[in-house]
Amino acid sequence: QVHLVESGGGLVQPGGSLRLSCAVSGSAVNDYIMAWYRQAPGKVRELVADIINGGHSNIRDSVKGRFTVSTDSATNTVSLHMDRLQPEDTAVYYCARTGITTYWGQGTQVTVSS
Repeated sequence: QVHLVESGGGLVQPGGSLRLSCAVSGSAVNDYIMAWYRQAPGKVRELVADIINGGHSNIRDSVKGRFTVSTDSATNTVSLHMDRLQPEDTAVYYCARTGITTYWGQGTQVTVSS
């Protein structure tokens, strides 16, 4: 059974940084497309970044140059490093393993506010 657990969210001031981690069990992170999504209040869930088999990554235009995604096969985790955070980045961030079946984590709250 595939299980994903996010961590690293919290409250940060504008311009600050956070690193989100997603611990994956039951599936190797470099065998699939791993993704980070976010959902702000009243908005639809949107794709933030994904990484294909631990290699090529795709980053949403609105966060390009500020966010990076990576995997660590040794710890079987996928991370989202977020720099120069802005209030509009406030959302619940979800880790997902895509494939025939998509598995989701429970989400972690990121709040950017002064």
